[in-house]
Formats: sequence, C-alpha cells, structure tokens
Amino acid sequence: MTVAVVIVAAGRGRRLGAEIPKQYIPLGDACSLRRVAETFLALNAVRWIIPVIHPDDRPLCSDALDGLQDARLLPAVDGAETRAKSVRCGLERLAPYDPECVLIHDAARPFLPTSVIFDVIDALRHSNGACAALPLVDALWTSKDGAAVTPVPRDGVWRAQTPQGFSFAKILNAHRNHDGNAADDVAVAKEAGLDVTFVRGAEQNYKITTSDDLARANRDVQVLDSKRASSGGKN
Repeated sequence: MTVAVVIVAAGRGRRLGAEIPKQYIPLGDACSLRRVAETFLALNAVRWIIPVIHPDDRPLCSDALDGLQDARLLPAVDGAETRAKSVRCGLERLAPYDPECVLIHDAARPFLPTSVIFDVIDALRHSNGACAALPLVDALWTSKDGAAVTPVPRDGVWRAQTPQGFSFAKILNAHRNHDGNAADDVAVAKEAGLDVTFVRGAEQNYKITTSDDLARANRDVQVLDSKRASSGGKN
C-alpha cells in the first residue's frame, strides 16, 4: 500500500501568542515541523510527504527543513484560510502521484510515536478512514458561571488526535465536495459517508496549543536529548 503524508502547518497559533507560529518555535535543536518531517522520513513505508504552510511562512519553512535532502519530501504548498481548505491544497498536490492512502498530521504534534503511525496504516486495510484517538477518562460536566451543573456521559467519547488516515481517492473526493469549514478530516469523511475507525493514540502525541503545552514540549525535548546522549546518539 502506497502511503503519502500531508503535514498541516498553515495555522497561525494565535492562542499561544508567540512571535512566530508554534510549528516553527525551536524545541531543542529542531522545531516541531522538522521533528514531524523527520519522523515520517524515517519510515520506509512513506512514499511522499507534502507540508502545507501559510504563504507568509515560506522563509520559516525553508529554514526549518533545511538540509533534508530526501526526494520524498515534496516542496511545500500554500494553504488556505481554513484547516480543511489547507488540507485540500495538500491533497490536490498529491493527486498526480495517486497514492493508495494518505495520512494527515498536525505539524504541532512533534512527538508522534511510530507505533501509532503503523496502527493507523494497518487500520486502513479494512476501513476507509482511521484516526488516532484516546478514550476520555475524566468526568465531564456542563457549567454555568463557573459552577458545575450537569454531568455528561463519557462512555464512547474519544479525544481525536492525528494522524488521521484515509483512502486517498475517497478523502480527496470528500474534500472537493465539502465547504471547507470542518474542524478535522474525520468530520469531512463522515459527512461524505465514509467509515472511520479509531485506533489508540498516545498521550505523548499532544498538540502544542498553549504556553503550558510549549513548556511541556521543551521539558520533553530535554528528556529525549538526555536519553539520546546517554545512548551514544542512537535513537
């Protein structure tokens, strides 16, 4: 099965409030976008990778990916005004390669385990779509003016992560017939009538969204670098 990857990196990261988009903020010696690209490039199963970026971020992207001389990493394509529309830009760029399936991953999730990637790919052998996710374990409540009001059942509730993988032809067609306002690609797929299977994600596959997330990421990078140094540079 031929596998392509769309790395979604067109967001502005306004909730973080940093001077540059979060996917380009240094984490140790590499930003999140580069760490994601390197994770996928390390896998022989991946044939093509396309970053989707904001048009204003071309210099940042060029610096982030400098030195990655792998032909599987295609030149970045400009995204659009919404996440879904940006994903479609990446899918359209991949269309001439006609991959069998595509994985769509957020550039701001830099600690993606390879086991999760392979679980998503494996799920695509019997499903049109697959999404890394974690079952919700915390109690849920509605509130009013800061006060607890009503408990919300959590049975069957999942926290969606990425990668979200799909039959390439079917998700491309789904995006072409979508208004471009979906929160993620599972929503696009479900609207098109595609089946989507959840596979277990990982707590370490979190998305950098807030300053607390960024602080956590910097701590995690220090741990990873320490382990790498103690093993003589081996991953």
